[in-house]
Amino acid sequence: MTTPQLFHVDSFTTTPFRGNPAGVVLHADALTDSQMQDIARELKHSETAFVLNPGGSDHDVHIRYFTPTTEVPICGHATIAAHYARAKWLGLDEHVIRQETGAGIQEIAVHREGDDYRVTMHQGPISFGKPIVGAYRERIASALGLTVNDLVASLPVQTVSTGHSKIIVPLRDGVDLDRVMPDNVALTELSRQIGCNGYFPYLIRDGETATDGRMFAPAIGIAEDPVTGNANGPLGACLVQYGLMRHDGRRLTFAGHQGRAIRREGIVHVTVDIESGQPKQVSIRGDAVLLFTAALTI
Repeated sequence: MTTPQLFHVDSFTTTPFRGNPAGVVLHADALTDSQMQDIARELKHSETAFVLNPGGSDHDVHIRYFTPTTEVPICGHATIAAHYARAKWLGLDEHVIRQETGAGIQEIAVHREGDDYRVTMHQGPISFGKPIVGAYRERIASALGLTVNDLVASLPVQTVSTGHSKIIVPLRDGVDLDRVMPDNVALTELSRQIGCNGYFPYLIRDGETATDGRMFAPAIGIAEDPVTGNANGPLGACLVQYGLMRHDGRRLTFAGHQGRAIRREGIVHVTVDIESGQPKQVSIRGDAVLLFTAALTI
């Protein structure tokens, strides 16, 4: 049986120690659920991806994702990391691959650029939850260390998903995003009541097709996630849904900047395909860099 191989990959960057670090384990089929959770807890990354053999003919690989405290259905940056590590380790050419995850089946395109790779992930169906209003809107603002007046009054705070839902929180111009200091206990309690674990406050950069965001998910062991594909993707759907960024009517492409406040700067390149003025499909693209790899001996 092939020995499990561990990788440390920084996603959404080409600079070591920036972007979002992820653990990746190839050949993970012999690992038990508790071993996967123990590895993720030991690594302390926001997510670790475990790559397994396919369980059916409709996909090529099966990937499971664990935070330090729990399994989650899917993770953007760990997906980028997993396919980057797999391509580097196996010396693959450009290819398209289908992965099965807890969020269904996604198509992944791995582009080869010289001796390196860039990975595109087609995310899942877009869904918008009901706007969060009244006391809960105020409590979310307060738990993020903000006031309700720091939010854009004309836009909803709501749960949006392209596979793993996040609460998208629009901030008004002038709010200092880098100085946001959330109350993790309050956010965790809100997550239990609302049923969504991730909070993504964001700003649109003036005069640019670019955004700045931060993502907090203490309820699943992630105080702050540095650069988040599963938040910037839903944000892209919101930008189209509410007409917040100019596009050509067919496609919106923008750069989601994240991680600056914690010295983990990275960029998620987001593309939203549009049909009849509505967001129909979201994909994210990212670079990555490999820090180290080692055989697992457990």
